[in-house]
Amino acid sequence: MNRFFVNAADVHLPTNEITIAGEDVKHISKVLRLSEGDLVEVCDGEKYGYIGKIKRISKQEVLLSIEEQMPLKTEAPIEVILYQSIPKATKMELIIQKTTEMGIKSIVPIITSRTVVQFKDDKDKEKKVERWQKIAMEAAKQSKRGVIPSIHFPLSLKEALQKAQENDLNIIAYEKEASQGIKGLLTSLVTENIKKIGIWIGPEGGFEEEEIDLAKDKTIHSITLGPRILRTETAGFTVLSILMYVLGDLGG
Repeated sequence: MNRFFVNAADVHLPTNEITIAGEDVKHISKVLRLSEGDLVEVCDGEKYGYIGKIKRISKQEVLLSIEEQMPLKTEAPIEVILYQSIPKATKMELIIQKTTEMGIKSIVPIITSRTVVQFKDDKDKEKKVERWQKIAMEAAKQSKRGVIPSIHFPLSLKEALQKAQENDLNIIAYEKEASQGIKGLLTSLVTENIKKIGIWIGPEGGFEEEEIDLAKDKTIHSITLGPRILRTETAGFTVLSILMYVLGDLGG
């Protein structure tokens, strides 16, 4: 069954109806060729999922009658934020797609000393974020997520470090870290109190030592991912997989 996302305000419980608007209208009518009486899944992006039956299709909206309401059960018990140094080419798109499938809550693109990607201006950044957000939405639909991960406006490392102080735990992957791994770190912590975690991944050339020192000053834990050097598009998957297995819902 096809899944769509709406705002909570588009769910009208008094009339037992849901309104779908925007690009999904054309997708429903022209691409999927659905019609009155067909069933679709809808998520409000917050607490509930719905089975809706198509009542009416117009150029502006699709009106559904609510056939069933159920609480969302596809979101992990921990909130993981990926602070990803922006990589070259389409690597960022791959990172967004796969981490969305694995349960990431949000992604903050960061600009570091060795970030190669350059933006012309804020408008260029906004265009990129719009593209990345669309990729997250499509991945969320495909993987039956109940929430679409939010893709933030690109930040400098210092800006991101400041905002990350609200997280319960922050870990930064660093190839020169020799002693502390994720397993050892988690063993030393009271994990029951950890609900919001930040993962920090460097660009193709890695973080500079000064950036690692800056992160440590903000109580971010430096970790090793083993004796092999992982690509920037692989490192985030690896850390997220481990966290979701140990603290989340990966593996049941």
